[in-house]
Amino acid sequence: MQKFKNVKSLLNFMEPELLELNELAKKEGKEYEKKRFIYETVKKYLKEKEIIAIVGPRGVGKSVLLKQLLNELEKGFYISLDTVLPEKKLFEIAKELESKGIKYLFLDEVHFYPNFEKEIKKIFDFLKIKLIITSSSSLLLTESSYDLSRRVRLLYMFPFSFREFLYFKEDKKIEKITLDDIVNEKKCKKIYSKVFDYEHLFEEYLQGRNYPFVLEKEDYLPLFKNILNRIITNDLLKRKRIPIEDISLIKKMCSFIGKAEVEGISFSSISKNVGITKYKAEKFVDLLEKAFLIQTIFPRGTNVLKEPKILFTLPYRLLYKNYEDCIGGIREDFFVSSIKGSGFEIYYLKSKRGEKTPDYLIQDVVFEIGGISKGVTQFKGFKAKKKIILTHPGKLEKDRRPLFLVGFLY
Repeated sequence: MQKFKNVKSLLNFMEPELLELNELAKKEGKEYEKKRFIYETVKKYLKEKEIIAIVGPRGVGKSVLLKQLLNELEKGFYISLDTVLPEKKLFEIAKELESKGIKYLFLDEVHFYPNFEKEIKKIFDFLKIKLIITSSSSLLLTESSYDLSRRVRLLYMFPFSFREFLYFKEDKKIEKITLDDIVNEKKCKKIYSKVFDYEHLFEEYLQGRNYPFVLEKEDYLPLFKNILNRIITNDLLKRKRIPIEDISLIKKMCSFIGKAEVEGISFSSISKNVGITKYKAEKFVDLLEKAFLIQTIFPRGTNVLKEPKILFTLPYRLLYKNYEDCIGGIREDFFVSSIKGSGFEIYYLKSKRGEKTPDYLIQDVVFEIGGISKGVTQFKGFKAKKKIILTHPGKLEKDRRPLFLVGFLY
């Protein structure tokens, strides 16, 4: 086997544009000193044969992570399939790279490559080169006609937790906490005393500072609007998930969800206000959830309709309302994102009359989300090990805990 020494040894068979972009990616990777917390997890699985698939929303830092790995690992090659589609098949490219001594092939936004599943399956089955791929859609595996489940190590890359935000903004690396640390009053007081000084930054975080690309920017909400439009027109339309006439309807649905009260959103209310069938409302919500814009939570309890509670992921609600006007929804968006990012199963609870509430069940603990004056009133008869009120601004006494502590779970 001819060993790879430098980019010049690839000139005879590699498309010049791919070579140029690979070199640019390596150069860009050197510009980012800090690494996302998931970086070490990705490195841990590099020695395994499985394909590493990093899945997460647009703008979360997947491309940067690959470029950082490209710099750290010897004999790697980077291709952004969101930027350019190679003339040759991915298998042929991987085969040629392997023959030149390349050990790692980084495929960014792999879902843009037509029939990518077939190509990466073939690479996995017949070559030794290690594949590290990314996608901004969780459709990566769920709708594949090929058996990729046993071949892929799926890693979800979420936006910053509040804990990771503090690391990138303040250079403070704080240990993770557990859900029990929050529930247990004695443990919580000890933790709170250590992180109290950072609580004032929680407002800034909730207002959209949970993505790496906005940390140094002042006017950043238009960037999220661009991402939302790109998801709808590029990720969904070009991948043939929706016809072109549905673009305006999905945008109208997002506007309705963003402007309505959280408790008033359902497939039925979306159908009525957007002018679509309930079936199409469910389809749109599902697509946007798989694109990491929306999150759904199903109810727990007997004799309840199994229609989900529909929330945004941070900070997309702010595209439709001012922060002060939607703070209740923002708190719930944050709480649910933090709990799901920590790997917990979460359910929402309904009042006796069937209304949705800002109350959630995790394991056997009920959490109520609200402002500092929030009280336990709705679920006096609900059997649970513990009932915790998470408030913002924060308060710690008896069954009250500061909401921002949930941001240290991962």
